[in-house]
Amino acid sequence: MLFLEPFFGGSHQDFATGFTAHSRHDITLLTLAPEYWRWRMRTASLHFLQKIKQVRDYDLVFATDMMDVAQFKALAGPDCPPLVLYFHENQMSYPLSARARQRKPDIDAGLININSALAADQIWFNSHFHLTAFLKEVRHLIKQMPAPRPKNMVDQIQKKARVVYPGCRFPSTPDTLASAAQTPPLIIWNHRWDYDKQPDLFFKVLLRLKKKGILFGLVVLGEKYDRYPAVFDQARERLDNEIQVFGYEPSRKAYEKWLAAGQVVVSTAIQENFGISVVEAVRFGCFPLLPCRLSYPELMPEKLHPDIFFGTENQLVEKLSFHLQQPRACVDKRNELSRHMQAFSWEIRTLEFDDLLETIT
Repeated sequence: MLFLEPFFGGSHQDFATGFTAHSRHDITLLTLAPEYWRWRMRTASLHFLQKIKQVRDYDLVFATDMMDVAQFKALAGPDCPPLVLYFHENQMSYPLSARARQRKPDIDAGLININSALAADQIWFNSHFHLTAFLKEVRHLIKQMPAPRPKNMVDQIQKKARVVYPGCRFPSTPDTLASAAQTPPLIIWNHRWDYDKQPDLFFKVLLRLKKKGILFGLVVLGEKYDRYPAVFDQARERLDNEIQVFGYEPSRKAYEKWLAAGQVVVSTAIQENFGISVVEAVRFGCFPLLPCRLSYPELMPEKLHPDIFFGTENQLVEKLSFHLQQPRACVDKRNELSRHMQAFSWEIRTLEFDDLLETIT
């Protein structure tokens, strides 16, 4: 199998390395650095085709959403084997930054996603939420097209689309977790440092807790790029006494150690199609406090939804205050949630991936 990843960084890198490491199939992985994403979408297929000696030597091509699959198949010609397209995200439902909203809307990237979906033999999405959001945006984009509009495009995509959850890098059967409480309790932020994770709300809530005199420690992890929201630097100054870690942790062992020491993991995201960072933190014993939207409801056990989800800033303050002031109250629930996340280990998830790929080849 040939695996093409034009944006080898973050969750894309985790996915590619996790899948190739656990799959029973023989996989050739070709990648490009995680930069210039617009150029990647337009030109990655040209680069990969120059690297591939004979595309017909492979039984299957597996590509992700940062590539123009229609372009790849057209240039590869009739020798191109069946192609599976995996959507980590899409460029139509991804929320625009404040800077991007000031410019004229760019629909090219969204059209590449649509053309890629139409050209692929199968389309896999990383959550039901993502699949639904993608189809909704396709319908919306069709309405913007001048007549004559293409017909049955959504049906064509929907017929070959399915949800296949990604895997995560943790063991499928570790010991019981969440046995000890850190003093003061640790709040974990292990998301990418970007506007779509809504860090402004997260740090606003923490400052409210500090003003109320509630003690906590803060571990801020996650990748950041050269340009990131200014609120992180502001928070570093205002929460200096609470911060224990502030920045990306390259050591996987150290990263997992911090997750295992955490009391709660908080997300305030406005964009999340799966949520590997949350799943990882919960697997290592953190209790999740999450917005009641995006992919989160389908990942968490329904009976614990009232404990996990918040709808307003005040609800997040209330729930977070409870966990910080009564850190032993939810040990059983933390262990139950950790066990629930076992199903997302690559050791288990790869079985479905491999079986599905065999039915195609």
